[in-house]
Amino acid sequence: MVARLSGADPVNGQTGSDAASSVGSGVTMDHVRSPGVALPAGSCDCHVHVFDPARFAYVAERSYTPASAVTADLLAFERRLGIDRIILVQPSGYGTDNSCLLDALRELGPARARGVAVIDLARISAAEVDALHVAGVRSIRLNLEVKGEQSPAKAKALLTEAFRVVESPGWSIQIYADANVIASVADLIAQAPTPVVLDHFAGLKAEKGLAQPGFGTVLELLGDGHVYVKLSAPYRASRLPGYEDLAPFARKYIETAAHNLLWASDWPHTGSSTNRGGDLSQVEPFRLINDGASLDQVRSWAGDAEIFQRIMVDNAARLYGF
Repeated sequence: MVARLSGADPVNGQTGSDAASSVGSGVTMDHVRSPGVALPAGSCDCHVHVFDPARFAYVAERSYTPASAVTADLLAFERRLGIDRIILVQPSGYGTDNSCLLDALRELGPARARGVAVIDLARISAAEVDALHVAGVRSIRLNLEVKGEQSPAKAKALLTEAFRVVESPGWSIQIYADANVIASVADLIAQAPTPVVLDHFAGLKAEKGLAQPGFGTVLELLGDGHVYVKLSAPYRASRLPGYEDLAPFARKYIETAAHNLLWASDWPHTGSSTNRGGDLSQVEPFRLINDGASLDQVRSWAGDAEIFQRIMVDNAARLYGF
């Protein structure tokens, strides 16, 4: 039986009370409603972040300064949705220092949570990989989108190194990149020794239509069982308020391989890297996203309870080892 969720600033080198007061809580729940129908037991939110700058300093080399969104906030959010399991993803603001992620994994426990770390591929040791695995990490993330990385050669080099690191523990590799970039490394992904997960609708842009570069290749990878795709963060793929233009893409994914799709909220909904001015003294507010409505939309796309069960429960349990 799955237990339901319960429970309840150093920045830029600052210390003490000045640092703690420089980044306040940016989380509000007023706009989030529960889904129209209760979720199946064991439902998993496959992409969330925790920000705790009062205890874990952001790295100086970040592109933005997020507000606080701690584990207690996360638990309150997931309770409102009826989510039992959580995949914590290392945010770019912490670089390769996974301390905040590991602390949250300890607090949530192995029955409830797994982690996706960001690591220094060239320097991490086998002992460090083993320690991350024991702590609950089951994947690493390559965030090419935030870095603005469009080079196929660079993407291939990173993927090759990542495959070397994750092959022994059997972790997956999570990629956030434009669909066209993913297509440029499709031959390498098709030979991957471990699962590959594509973030946020696999980097597509709904306004470009079904014929956009890269989407057909992503469908081929999905259909051949080479990738998982996260139906997550629709606001990163669509500019429409209700994301209606994502429906044809979602249904194509579901028709192709519902057994390799995942759902995720992307809580606490950080902003867009394209709208950041570089002033790290300014705290970036989180987006106000109604995730209950987003879940109802995914249920509608799925069309029946069995497919929705796969997307919400079964696929994540298989991939992350619940």
